This record gives sequence, C-alpha cells and structure tokens, in this order.
Amino acid sequence: MEKIRIIVAGPRGRMGSEAVKMVNSTEHFELVAAVDHKYDGIMLSDLEGLHSIHNVPVYSNIETCLQNVGADVLIDLTTPEVGMHHTKTALAYNVRPVVGTTGFTASDLEELEHICQEKDLGCIIAPNFAIGAVLMMKFSQMAAKYFSDVEIIELHHDQKLDAPSGTAVKTAEMISAVRETKEQGHPNEKETIQGVRGGNYDGMHIHSVRLPGLVAHQQVLFGSDGQTLTIRHDSYNRGSFMSGVKVAVESVMEHNSFVYGLENILV
Repeated sequence: MEKIRIIVAGPRGRMGSEAVKMVNSTEHFELVAAVDHKYDGIMLSDLEGLHSIHNVPVYSNIETCLQNVGADVLIDLTTPEVGMHHTKTALAYNVRPVVGTTGFTASDLEELEHICQEKDLGCIIAPNFAIGAVLMMKFSQMAAKYFSDVEIIELHHDQKLDAPSGTAVKTAEMISAVRETKEQGHPNEKETIQGVRGGNYDGMHIHSVRLPGLVAHQQVLFGSDGQTLTIRHDSYNRGSFMSGVKVAVESVMEHNSFVYGLENILV
C-alpha cells in the first residue's frame, strides 16, 4: 500500500501531539512535516515530548510548508481562525484537509464546501473524532423521532475556547433534522438568573460546563410521560479521538467533496 503523506498542524497541543504519535505509528502513514506558529526551521524531535519523531521539519508558515513538502493530507488541530486559514491554503495546494478544530461558523463551512466543489477535492471537518461520540449523536437522532423533549449537557476542560462545543451543536443539528420545532418548558417560564436555562437551539436547551479535570463529555437527556432516556459519551484522554482521525485520513483520500461530521463516513 502506498503511504499517505501527512502534515500535522498544532503538534504541541494535546490533540496534535497524539495525532503526531498516531501518524508515526501507522504503517501506511508518513509524517512529512509539522506546522507550529512558534518554532520554525527546527526538527520535530527538538520539541519536548516528541524526541522520538525523527526527520520531520517544522514550519511556522503553512504556505511555505506546502511549497517545500509534498503532502496528501493536512491534519489541523489548532484554533478556528488558524484552522480556517490552514484549510483554505491546503485546498489551494490540492492537499486534503482533515480538521478537528471546532468553532467554524456556518459561513465558514459554506465557503469551504464551495472551494471543495470547485477543486473537486475532499475535505473532512469533524466536531468530534471519537467513534463513541459519533455513535452518541446518531443514537440521539434516532431517539429524537420518539422523544420531542430534549436537553443537551456538554462538559469540557476549562481551557476550551468555544461554547457550546462543536459536538453539542452538531448533535442539536442532527436532532433538529428529525424533530419538529418545539419550545420546551412552561410557556411563562422566566429566568431569575440570566442564562440559567442554557442556550436555545430550535427550542432545545444546550448547557456548557467547563471544569478542570474534565476532557470531553456529553449527555443528551430525553423526557416523556413517565420516563426519561439518557445517552452519554465520555472521553477520558485525547487518545480516544485518534481512531476517528485515522479513519478520516483514510476516507478523505477517497472523497472528492466536503464532509462535515464523522458520522457521514462511518458505515
């Protein structure tokens, strides 16, 4: 099998460092470069925690990297602003992006989809790469056909920048696709503390928890007369996301279109 040549953006991050190790340990993957905003012109093995990764150059500029290194796929695990720039630049150089950064706007996603259509090139953006989290979203969509009252509680570490999480938003979108719009709770309900009922998406309420000690967790609560149903997923470390990243890298090589959400490539 011909190796898939991969660039990882954000190699010092908690997700990025896991992705570097996953790519390096996968027989049919080849790590050809890394992109880091701080360290330009060094080797990846010079960075703390990555001393065993040899012969991989680090660039601070994505365009310079793409001009100097032949690659098939860019794995981006940075921030929404940087990730958007990296994704657009990769597509311009006919490199297929696999993006785990959350916080993209609807207009960002539309723009990327348009570029993919023009370039006839694959791109996968996944709010969550954990296979269990994707199943949680799919199961929630199934349940929403029978339970119209639902609330979403997502819990993450206190360094997460966006709220609600991309997974929570994606879950709400998937539920909304099969659920008639319904404003939940008492029609005369009033918040005595602003925001206590969470965000409102199509009548559903989304609650965000941020605490040290957490990684990535979500539960979807359904209620009906005399019963409740709770669907929950927990990621206890960043390694839980790597199986999904691996699947996305393999799948993006077979796609010539824009894909938002890992559930669209799982069969």
